[in-house]
Order: sequence, then C-alpha cells, then structure tokens
Amino acid sequence: MPFPGSQQSNTIDLAYFLQSHLGLIRLAGFSIMTYPLYWVFKSDSRGIKWTVSALLVFYVLIFYLFNYRFLADKMFYQPKNKILATVANNKVDSRQLVLGVFRNGDARAYPIEIIGYHHQVRDVVGGEPIMVTYCTVCRTGRVFSPKVDGKMETFRLVGMDHFNAMFEDSSTHSWWRQVSGEAIAGVLKGKALNEIPSEQMTLSAWINEHPGTLILQPDTLFSKEYEGLKNYGEGSTKGSLTRSDSASWKNKSWVVGVQMGLYAKAYDWNDLKKYHVINDSLAGTPIVVVLENDGVSFHVWKRIAGQDTLIFTYDFALRDIIDKKTGDSWNWSGRCLEGNRKGAQLQELQSYQEFWHSWRTFHPQTTQYKFVAKTSKARA
Repeated sequence: MPFPGSQQSNTIDLAYFLQSHLGLIRLAGFSIMTYPLYWVFKSDSRGIKWTVSALLVFYVLIFYLFNYRFLADKMFYQPKNKILATVANNKVDSRQLVLGVFRNGDARAYPIEIIGYHHQVRDVVGGEPIMVTYCTVCRTGRVFSPKVDGKMETFRLVGMDHFNAMFEDSSTHSWWRQVSGEAIAGVLKGKALNEIPSEQMTLSAWINEHPGTLILQPDTLFSKEYEGLKNYGEGSTKGSLTRSDSASWKNKSWVVGVQMGLYAKAYDWNDLKKYHVINDSLAGTPIVVVLENDGVSFHVWKRIAGQDTLIFTYDFALRDIIDKKTGDSWNWSGRCLEGNRKGAQLQELQSYQEFWHSWRTFHPQTTQYKFVAKTSKARA
C-alpha cells in the first residue's frame, strides 16, 4: 500500500516474503509476547496492567485495520451488478472516457470512472473472456486475457508497487502488475498475461466507430465510490495520487506512450493538443499520433498506405486530418474518405494515455518526442 516512501523502493521481494510467511511471523510474535504478558498480568501493579491492557487494545485495533479493513480488495470491491446497456438504453454521459474493446464483431465500452474504482472488471467479448483493468494512480488502462497457461484464473487486488496496481492470482498467489500483466513475484514470476487490444476515447467517439456497442453501466451499490472519481477523466481530481499536472514532462503530466518491440516513446499531451497531428517513426516504422477534435480521443497509426509513406497535417479550418502530399482527407478511424486512396485503412497501433512518472518507470528505455521550431511551423 502507498505508505510514505514505500512506492519508491524496490521492496517487492521482501513484501512478498512477509506476505507468504505471515502465519509463521504472527505465530512467532505471539509466542514472544506470551511469556512477558503472563508476568505482567500476574504482577500486583494495577498501573502496569492498565497500561499494557490499553496497548493490547490498541494493537488489536491496528491488527484489524491493517489485516482486514485496509486490505486492497476490501477497499475496492468488484461490481455486484454488471449491466451492459445498448446505446439507446445507456445512462453514461457520452463525454466520459472509456476503454473500448472490439473482438469478433462484438464492441463494448468500459467507462474509466467506473473501472477506476473497481480496478478490474471481468467480461466476455466476442466469445473471449477478458479482464479490463485500470489504475488511477498511473492513469493506465489495460485489457488482458485472464488465462494463465490456458486455464482461467481469478485475480484480486492486493496493493501497489511503484504506484501501480497489483493483482494476486488465486491458484499460486503470485503477484501481477496491472501496467504490463507480468508476474513479478511468486512461482509464476516472469510469466505475462496476453494483452487484448483496446482504445481509450470518449464514449461519443467510440459510439461513432461502433454504433452497436454495449456500454458498462454504473453499479448503484457503489454510487458514493464513483463520486470520488467524478471528473477524473478530465484530470480535475485533487488527490495527490490521482491529480494531473497541466505542465509538460512533470510526474503527473499526461503522455501518449507507444511501444514496438524493445523500443518505446512518449509524446507530450500538450504538444498533441496544440498540433493534433504528430508525424514520427518508431523502431524504423513511420507512425502518426492524432488527437480528435474533442481534445481527448487519440489514435496512433502506421502512416503507410500501400507502398507509400504518408505525411499528415491537421487542417485547422476544416478540423480534419489531411495527407500533406496529395490532399487526401482521412477520418478519425484512420480511413481515407476523399482522394486517390479513398477507402484505404491505416493500421492501428496499441497506445496508452498515461502519467509520465508511470510510463518512464515501466518503460525505462523510453525516449521523449519533442517538437522543434521548424517542425512546429510546418504543422501549425
């Protein structure tokens, strides 16, 4: 849990050892305490007895809080009533951010202000079981297959490591990072869950792409808990762990992160808001990062059509993305609407919006994309 200093240190092995041997440690502690307590209560001093009794009551309270009340899965419960509604019956504000999943013709949207409290929601999309996860302290949304070695697994939230949510599987009690789906402690250390492609955008933008989508609805049993994350999507929460920084490249600044193989790069959200289009390359592959007109929905595509490498620009008058070479018009789904390449479809790349401190921690090899004056003028 996020006690002062605990998240900056590499203490996961010690923490896992203590958790794995908790029964023996408690037994040893109680054994050490038994004999001194026997002589204390056998003594004639009422003052000592009252003092030790008060300390024992205090200890019992602390023991209860830390071993039961403050357990992560006792603070953040799973939804009791999982309701997915059609667009016609939806009650979620269309401006809310969602994690969208599309599998085998089946589209579903999961509002981050809902899964941000629950940390994980299990579902089946297109016949495939999925585990939708979100960590508000890292601003990371990930979707995984909940299968380990081909077998369905159950996970519970156990705490955080380097400010990232961590899950424990029920079979081996190994600990898994939310940001990567990797087991970092226990007998399954080194294994990783298969990630399932997802996109983060407003519900409205997701519906435009997938009008037949189902949408996860709030569980009314947790209305108070959801209230604590109201406006989280806009970055206006005030908590020190979940707040956002409007400046660039600060711990709580937003970035768009992309990884291809061993290479990773972060793109400043402020640059993206200013220019809407960033042409770049990663691992030798030409890519483009785009921000929709709503100012929050983003995409990363390979900017290759056939044998050609495209160069995109944002038309501030038309509020549209244009191929700079040919003038072809492309929509926010990466499809060419008008021009010589009409009907062509760009390939989507998995990308994430994340706090800068999280992206650089879990992608230590990352580079930072920075605009230069000449590039800025060309795209403005």
